[in-house]
Amino acid sequence: MANSTGTKTYGVGIMGAGNISAAYLRLAPLFRNLEVRAIADILPEAAKKRAGEYNVAAQTPDELLKNSEIDVIVNLTIPSTHFSVSKDILSAGKHAYSEKPFVLSVEEGIQLKALADEHKLKVGSAPDTFLGGAHQQARSIIDSGKVGKIASGTMHVLSRGMEHWHPNPDFFFQPGGGPILDLGPYYITDLISLVGPIKRVTAFTGSARAEREVTTEGSPFKGTFIKVGTPTTIHAILEFHSGAIITLGASWDVSSHGHHNIELYGTEGSVYVPDPNFFNGDVTITNRAGDKEKVTPWDHPFGKANQDLDKPNPRANYRNAGLSDMMDSIETGKKARCDLDVALHAVDVMTSILRAGETGQVITLQTTCERPAALGIEEARALLR
Repeated sequence: MANSTGTKTYGVGIMGAGNISAAYLRLAPLFRNLEVRAIADILPEAAKKRAGEYNVAAQTPDELLKNSEIDVIVNLTIPSTHFSVSKDILSAGKHAYSEKPFVLSVEEGIQLKALADEHKLKVGSAPDTFLGGAHQQARSIIDSGKVGKIASGTMHVLSRGMEHWHPNPDFFFQPGGGPILDLGPYYITDLISLVGPIKRVTAFTGSARAEREVTTEGSPFKGTFIKVGTPTTIHAILEFHSGAIITLGASWDVSSHGHHNIELYGTEGSVYVPDPNFFNGDVTITNRAGDKEKVTPWDHPFGKANQDLDKPNPRANYRNAGLSDMMDSIETGKKARCDLDVALHAVDVMTSILRAGETGQVITLQTTCERPAALGIEEARALLR
């Protein structure tokens, strides 16, 4: 079906009616080539509730897979089932776009790639926040040579943990969760975009506590304890094919800190990149003398605040940008920016970090990928209605 601009509109199905589904349903109408038509969940009431809120059909997972009006299914199930659900989506003849991490091992990713190639289908994965205005502006600054060649850097994703705000945080502390596989995708994918693919990693990992108490107000699990089954503090070193060496500190055992999210140090200056969990934020650069300059945000559509407008630092949220770009790549023949190769490389990086923490090894990655193409202002605008 073509929309008023002559562009094909792709029917979107949502698999999983949990917390994150609301953002996909709310923001999909911003994009000219997407139309969410149905949502499914193993809990029928959850699907019905979300469907009622956004005026889409509520279906069982099997019905969604068989729905002829659906071209692509967004996999919002828990990480441990991402692989099996995406496999079912591809086997049903539909494109698959997954929340992060899209698989939990390189081997699973390779299997999905083979299945997608066999059926001539697309596979993509969140995060797409690196397509945000601030991150693309940082990319533009780096590509311009203004700060020289990126030689090193630091990145930090540190907090008290998910049990203080999430209503059902158990799975965050099991294999497939933890700060590396849950929040790491935002940071690793942003770095792949900004600096390029990664060659080798090493790490030390640990956990401050064997159990975590759920303190989220309103949670039915408040006061209960979660057994920790995955590292909650990770310190890693990443060596890039470009020669850059960047350190990563990721922890849910930190009550407060003074670190910037991402700092990249070039031969002619530095660039401070905002939180890659969000599409917008402040970008700061320095020259060789260390003089700081807060960069005036450029007019990128994915950097414009569209939520929390009554707060001091309103957020831009354009979730579905990666999905829209992936579907657009079917029409243009260009490589999708959130495609399987980028997502698989990020998974390789993250699982290798965790393995290095267990073994003490320096691990050479199994995969690589092309640096995703930059998303300029006009290209981003073309994805919107």
